[in-house]
Amino acid sequence: MKSKLKRLGDYIKPVDERNRDLEVTFLRGIATSKQLIESNANMSGVSLSNYKIVKPRQFVYTSDTSRRGDKIALAFNTGDVCVVSSIYTVFQVDENHILPEFLFMWFRRPEFDRYARFHSWGSARETFDWSDMCEVRLPIPDIDEQRKFVDLYNALVKNQQAYEKSLSDLQLICDSFLEDLKNKLEHQRLGQYIEQSDERNRDLGNDNLRAISVNKKFMESRSDKDKLNLSGYKLIHPRQFGYVTVTSRNGDKISVAILEETDCIVSSTYCVFGVRDTTLLLPEYLYLWFKRSEFDRYARFHSWGSARETFDWADMCEVKLPIPDIDVQESIVAIHHTLETRKRLNGELKAQIQNLCPVLMRGVVESMA
Repeated sequence: MKSKLKRLGDYIKPVDERNRDLEVTFLRGIATSKQLIESNANMSGVSLSNYKIVKPRQFVYTSDTSRRGDKIALAFNTGDVCVVSSIYTVFQVDENHILPEFLFMWFRRPEFDRYARFHSWGSARETFDWSDMCEVRLPIPDIDEQRKFVDLYNALVKNQQAYEKSLSDLQLICDSFLEDLKNKLEHQRLGQYIEQSDERNRDLGNDNLRAISVNKKFMESRSDKDKLNLSGYKLIHPRQFGYVTVTSRNGDKISVAILEETDCIVSSTYCVFGVRDTTLLLPEYLYLWFKRSEFDRYARFHSWGSARETFDWADMCEVKLPIPDIDVQESIVAIHHTLETRKRLNGELKAQIQNLCPVLMRGVVESMA
């Protein structure tokens, strides 16, 4: 029985157009997430004349697969003309027989990544070169059928992107609210609203060891708990804060977070504190101020020390911020909670769309069986 899978090499051709006249200055790299991204290369003194041009609706990939885990770095250019490294392979498709968008859906399947890794070869480094790409086999229905699958996928992506834009609008509302308070209300010293906590894990009743990231979230600690005496570690309860006083090792950010889950323990070097009276200051409202970039700048500016710089408890108490009536605080926190919930849902939606490619392509295969 004749296979209905077609050889990809019969429908694609390499493109090797160089940037000789230096007309294109938009340099891009390729991510394993199948996107063109901003290049991290140091281009000081480097000429782009030998770089390859990638036009809209063309593909580009790197044949070296041994340094990227289980994925192959490949992208479809849906934006402006750009240039990429000369070691990359650029190609285009015969659009009379296959839609580039349809082919890109095939490439985005985890099955393709596994195929490319399996068929990579080499000793010092493994590669999936042009001849290997040409030997890829895939179902190619007629153009109208391809367009149905592409339109369905694009409609879902467009819906997700519209939802994501609404997040930006909601973020703007939240930021504007805080900025308005900052400009209109008298700023009050934080120290009169917060108190330090030094409750230790003496009975070893808690082994939920956490650390704090510069993203202002509690995260699982990398320390090996089995090798530690946890009795001296500090306990943190929900709605309390923890922060790392040392600021010189975290770039431009200070590691501070509010605990939203169950009790945990943190290093004794961390500073733990809570709000004295939550009828006057909501911990969640205070956290919104800690998340602002201007707080990070303030903390770094007011850090001190020679061997290492710190922003200690006395410095934290001197922070000043606007503290409106509790009902106003509740309104702002509610907006932020809605924003965070929608961000989570948006992430789930993007993951579902990503998982849709294999499902749709499976439908193509079954329809042609």
